[in-house]
Amino acid sequence: MTALKVTIADMVFDARFETEKAPKTCAVFSSRLPFESKLVHVRWSGEAVWIPLGDLDFGVGYENHTSFPAPGQFVLYPGGISETEILLAYGAVHFASKMGQLAGNHFITLTSGLDKLPEVGAIALWKGAQAIRFERR
Repeated sequence: MTALKVTIADMVFDARFETEKAPKTCAVFSSRLPFESKLVHVRWSGEAVWIPLGDLDFGVGYENHTSFPAPGQFVLYPGGISETEILLAYGAVHFASKMGQLAGNHFITLTSGLDKLPEVGAIALWKGAQAIRFERR
């Protein structure tokens, strides 16, 4: 199953798992669906929002990793020099933390609603943490 529904605040997006490029990350995240959390605006990475996950261990290493996700791409940073997190790019991103540049596993891509992404960023920046939910389609 690769089709997903991602809800951020009151906005709904279609998405897909990148199972061929990040099979381990997709499998472990899929096993946790539905996945609910809060996202906030990033501090160092540019035009993105992130889900801080602390010391949550997904048990995966790097695969299909990037420091420059494109708008609509979700990346999972599996932890290490910074806390575990999921980042969603809505514009230009250079993925980083206070420790420096990071790379995350690109494992989900939005397939609809990309025009709404700047609004996601603005809401998170000006109104604070927003609910996010990942579920199977």
